[in-house]
Amino acid sequence: MKLLLLIFGLSLMSLLAILVLNASSAAPFDYYILSLSWAPEFCAQPGEAAANPLECGTGKGFVVHGLWPEADRGRSPESCGPSKPVPKSLVNDMLRSMPSPGLIQHEWATHGTCTGLSQGDYFTKVMLARAAIQIPVQISSLGQGTTASPAELESEFAAANPSFPNGAFRTACRGGELTEVRVCFDKDLKARACTVSAGECTSQAVTIRSPR
Repeated sequence: MKLLLLIFGLSLMSLLAILVLNASSAAPFDYYILSLSWAPEFCAQPGEAAANPLECGTGKGFVVHGLWPEADRGRSPESCGPSKPVPKSLVNDMLRSMPSPGLIQHEWATHGTCTGLSQGDYFTKVMLARAAIQIPVQISSLGQGTTASPAELESEFAAANPSFPNGAFRTACRGGELTEVRVCFDKDLKARACTVSAGECTSQAVTIRSPR
């Protein structure tokens, strides 16, 4: 009898530990950032084109970097608990939007685990957020490199997505080169204004590399 009680007690403790672990995986956050990476810039970095043939193939423009749970202020949550690998079937479903199996695994482990969502629900949100955004024709039809100010880029995105509120788009850059455009959504994927935590390119103008 004592042995049965001991086994029951240990089982109950294990169950409680699992429940606590699952509850802690959903960290506090205020909204989402959908990060759209400008593939020509990423692929121009040493070694990246060879290491990422799907992303760095002919004609790639913006690709999904990730969907990040973001705090209005302060540090945003990352890597919120143990994560199982994303199954191959789900990875294959995502490759059209996120053309890197390694990136898909990384984004789930680093950001998806903080949302409180299952893998399937998280990546469904990624696809829905991406589908909600129209890329400006000035960029989608870009035939050669050009330059623009961050404000001009954000205005082009705003004009292509007139239902989005002011401040929903942010430009990210590195060394005067366009690296990303970030788009802000609430937890229900309704577009909203970004906060200072979303970052902003401080260059007066950025170079936009042309797709290969």
